[in-house]
Amino acid sequence: MSATDPSAFSGPLHGVRVLDLTTVFMGPSATQLLGDLGADVIKIESPGGDSTRSIGPCGDLGLGPLFLGLNRNKRSVVLDLKNPQGVEALLRLARDADVFATNVRPAAMQRLGLGYEQLAAVNPRLVHASMVGFSQRGPYAAKAAFDDMIQAATGLAAAVGQGAGGEPRYLPLTIADRSVGLYAFGVICAALHARHQTGRGQSIDIPMFETMIPYVLGDHLYGRTFVPGQGDFGYPRLMSPNRRPYKTRDGYVCCLIYTDRHWEIFLNAVGKGELLRTDPRFKDIGARTRAIDALYQLVADELAQRSTAEWRQLLPESDIPIFPMHTFETLLQDEHLAATGFFQQTEHPVVGTIVETAVPSEWSGTPPNRRTPVPVLGQHTAEVLREAGYADAEIDALIAAGAARGANPLQENNA
Repeated sequence: MSATDPSAFSGPLHGVRVLDLTTVFMGPSATQLLGDLGADVIKIESPGGDSTRSIGPCGDLGLGPLFLGLNRNKRSVVLDLKNPQGVEALLRLARDADVFATNVRPAAMQRLGLGYEQLAAVNPRLVHASMVGFSQRGPYAAKAAFDDMIQAATGLAAAVGQGAGGEPRYLPLTIADRSVGLYAFGVICAALHARHQTGRGQSIDIPMFETMIPYVLGDHLYGRTFVPGQGDFGYPRLMSPNRRPYKTRDGYVCCLIYTDRHWEIFLNAVGKGELLRTDPRFKDIGARTRAIDALYQLVADELAQRSTAEWRQLLPESDIPIFPMHTFETLLQDEHLAATGFFQQTEHPVVGTIVETAVPSEWSGTPPNRRTPVPVLGQHTAEVLREAGYADAEIDALIAAGAARGANPLQENNA
């Protein structure tokens, strides 16, 4: 571990060291989760740094908002892996690591001399987690993958368009990258548990395409679950164009009327309780599901007639889930999140005050309270190399050879 104050390295993954050779969204989201729970995450960056450093405000400082949101609780080391000395330095770091996480394509890692076999040779206990676009056993193995591409490839973009009654479109968030990152986090933790039982590490591939397919088809294989098919694809409740926040007189709400009891309360509240007895669409959940588009429209027509506050009073929240629709702005003002301290303003030594989110899990015995700011590029190069046994003269030689790089002096002083 680093010579940094040990109290900074708390949480259930205290003592786990991760070499993080990931960039952009998917990999960094997985490794940030590990860092949030106490792992010592060493982010290995090229001399140019992770490309997300330069996106958005403060991108000129290498600390744009996307990068800030994905790389806290990490240390940054710059190594040029096209330089043999940089590769040798990474192999030395791997000797004492527990996890090697990468989203570089396996063929490129092999060309660098950093495939699983080379890494396992220096550390047989290493958990090697490779986040790839597609399974390496199929014809798509060599393809690069991005969030938009995976949304399209899994049918998600088509489903969004069909559900909205329009053209296919992507969800306006990196749902594939972040979902696969979350799955990779779980896989890595499971692999560490397996190592505890067996004493040996292993190589694991985590493909985006195959990981996201159950997300999509888990809901939408539907009638085609059976052979022969008993209906078409698509869970009707989710595919209804009328499944959307409902407009009230003064805003929008989510009002989920789903169970028999929900419908009884709602229809009685709007003076249409007789429909429960006279309209076959309300017979049971199967009948309602078949008629869901029309029933969603009925709810929409009713909710438009009163204000959000009136509906929250008329429909008891203990019985029917109802919640005002947030915008990004109002989400930051949410009373529940304020009470739990979920959003925190912290001081970053380079960019100043920033808004951060809390670790969402809450632990009674090993709380993860490690909070280290997002590093500037190369901030910890010398520190981490010293931990690997490099003398200061050797570090200077690596930097002089272009195999390693420290932080920009101005940024390093601030950090």
